[in-house]
Formats: sequence, structure tokens, C-alpha cells
Amino acid sequence: MSGALVQAGGIPALVMPMVDNPRTDFTTTPWWLSLIKALLIFVYLLISTLLVIWFERRVIGRMQQRPGPNRAGPFGLLQTLADGLKSMLKEDVTPAAADKLIFTLAPILAATMAFVSFSIIPMGDKASMFGTMTPLQLADFPVAVLLVLAVASVGVYGIILAGWSSGSTYPLLGGLRATAQVISYEIAMGLSLVAVFIYSGSMSTSQIVFGQSSVWYLIPAFFSFAVYIITMVGETNRLPFDLAEGEGELTGGFHTEYGSMRFAMFYLGEYINMFTVAALATTMFLGGWQAPPLISLINDNMFSGGWWGVLWFTAKLWSFMFFFVWLRGSLPRVRYDQFMRFGWKFLIPVTLVWVVVVSFIRGSQNGWFGDSVVSIAGRNFPTVTLAAVGVVAVLALAVSWVYDTRRAEEEDAEGSPGTPREVDPFAGGYPVPPLPGQTLREPARKAVPVGSTTTIEEDTRG
Repeated sequence: MSGALVQAGGIPALVMPMVDNPRTDFTTTPWWLSLIKALLIFVYLLISTLLVIWFERRVIGRMQQRPGPNRAGPFGLLQTLADGLKSMLKEDVTPAAADKLIFTLAPILAATMAFVSFSIIPMGDKASMFGTMTPLQLADFPVAVLLVLAVASVGVYGIILAGWSSGSTYPLLGGLRATAQVISYEIAMGLSLVAVFIYSGSMSTSQIVFGQSSVWYLIPAFFSFAVYIITMVGETNRLPFDLAEGEGELTGGFHTEYGSMRFAMFYLGEYINMFTVAALATTMFLGGWQAPPLISLINDNMFSGGWWGVLWFTAKLWSFMFFFVWLRGSLPRVRYDQFMRFGWKFLIPVTLVWVVVVSFIRGSQNGWFGDSVVSIAGRNFPTVTLAAVGVVAVLALAVSWVYDTRRAEEEDAEGSPGTPREVDPFAGGYPVPPLPGQTLREPARKAVPVGSTTTIEEDTRG
């Protein structure tokens, strides 16, 4: 992608090539084939959800040295299906104080919105279906990525309506807390995708995948990828950020009063959302359906076309699902105020700075700031690019220095007269753990007369 600055009526105008239109062509796809593709996506997500719930329980079981589900079906594969049937047959109870219409509408809204986002995800290149060559994608348009963010915002209504319509205090608090969390991290998620838009020059998912033919955006937009990984875990309310379900504070959160199939729909929506954010990460940063770098070199990238793309897309998708499971089995839940402070005071400001830096780097690559270059190891780099990298490095060092200084001051403050730096753990007659910043006083040792049964005894007095 290239651009130039030209004068139009005395005002600088940015002229860019028209790449916003989707690369995929749906003109040869009949309406009945679009319906079949929609049905296949629905089945793909349902089967994937059944498998990932079993996969999660088995993997965490291995991590915790227990078997996990192994009774229903071979290797326990039918356990998720059995749980779903149990939910269908359970008694559906509606609280007396609940708004019955909204109480039922909330889980339907949360579950259906999760499926809509997957419609713009390209799962492969063109392939033959029933004798017709068609893109392995349901729909695409110039601002397709914004659909995912918009649908995620609509899905928040399912959470807040579930908490409000239950007619109970804890679900209401859980709904408010979950909504605040999701909305807060949607901002950082949207900002993390701006760098990809800048590099690709489009918001069309098919154009973004095509723009990664030579290099995945994981490399130039590495910081955006890291921010997106954090935000997608917070967006889906997964450990260590499943703060809407703090058992010690809010019991089950916004769905405390739900049971039977209405609870199962919230459960389904959560896992479909996991697949949606993972599919978007695959599309935006990992080349989408394109084959991995080494495999793409085989015979002029023969393993990327047709139905091969579905294989690579699914493999990348499931790598993110394993990451979700790995986090859940490894990390404890964080504190809500810490998580919100991290999002508003760190992620959003830093991502804004990153977007500005990427804009300068991309502009210098397009020659908008002159032709000055610096040769390093036989390669030419725009001067503005190196300057932007240097400024970022200096800012990172300055921020880390300020952070370390404040931490040292806080640790010194913890050792104020009100809080002794050294404590005797046995002063009260029973062991007491030290507070943060405190150290344990070693018990004094004294010698005893020779000939006694022990030669040294510990003095545990304060």
C-alpha cells in the first residue's frame, strides 16, 4: 500500500489506493448456498463447543492430576452432550420477583449475538460446494471487523438484563460488574485492532487476510497482539478475569437465578464468544486461513487453497482455545479493582501511544516524511521509523523507572512506625504470617548447661 500528499485547493489531501472493498466475490453464490454455509457455520460452532468443554475438563484434569470425564462415551466424549440433555430435562424455575419476559429474553440475546459475529470470519479461500465455486465465508463488507465489536456491545445487554430482571441483589451487582468489565476492555480491544487496520489499509476481513500473504501482522503489530490477548480473556469473562462470578462475593454473578436451558444458553454463549474472539485473533494477526510459513513454501503454496484453509484456520483457532484452558488451570482470579485499574490506567493509554507510533512508522514506510534512510546491516530503514522506535524505548525505560521508584516508596511506607518492618511470628503464642514488606524475626538461641538432654534451646519470647 502506498500513498502521497497532494495539494487540493491549498489543503493537503491524503490519496490512498482503494483497497477497502472486500477481496471476496459473492456474486456467483446463490442464496440457497449462503443458507447452507450459515447452517454449516452453526453446526461447526456447536460441535466445537461440545468438544472444547470436554477438552477443557480433560486438560485441567491432567493438570490437577485427576482423570476428568471418562464415563459417557469413549474417553468421555459424550459427557458434554449428556450434560446438555440433563439441562433440557431439568425443571425450569423462574423467581417470583423476576420480570418473566426479560428474564427469558436475556439468555436468548446473549447466545444468538455470539453466533452473528462469526459470519464475517473467512475460514478458507474459494472452494467448490455443490458444483459452485464460493468463498468459505458467509459475508464480508468494507467495515466487517466493526461488526464484531458492535455485536459484542449488543451482547452486553444480555448480561445487564439478566442481572436486572432476576429481581435479586446479587445478580444485579454481578450484571453491573460484568458489564463494566466488558465495556472497559472493549475499548482497549478496539484500539489494539487499529494497528492492523493501518498496516492492511482496510477493515475487510478478506483484505486483512490477503495482506498477510508475506508476513503475519503478529510480527509488526506484536504489541497490539499482546493487548488483544489480554482483552479477549477479559471480554469473555474467563479466568483469571472471570470477575463476574466471584463465588466469595457475588455467588454466580448475573446468572445466579438461572437454571435449566436458560442457564445453558449463557454457558453456550460464553464458549461461542471464546471461539469468536479466537477466530478474530487468527484473522487479524495469524494470517487467517493461510498455511503456516514453512508449509506455504511447498509447491507454490499449494496447501493454502480450497478446503486446506479450513484445516489451518481450525488449528490456529484451537491453539487459542488451549491457551484459554491453560490460563484457567494455572492462574488464580485477580482482584476486580486491580483489573479495572490495569485496563483504564495502563492498557488504554499505552495502546493509544502505540497507535500513534505505528502511524508514524507506516507513514515513513510510505515515504510521507521524506526519503531519508539509515543503512543497518545492509538494509535501509526510514529515519522516522528508527526515531519512533527510539522514542518508544526511552518512554518504556522512563515508565519502568517511575514504576520501580513508586514501588520502592510504597515498600518504605509499609515499614512506617504503625507497621513494624520486623515481627516475631510467635509473639502471641501461635504462628502469624508477616504482612507485605515485613520480615520474620529469627528466634534467639541460648546455650544450656552441659549434661542436659538438649544443648541449645530456642527463645521464642518477643
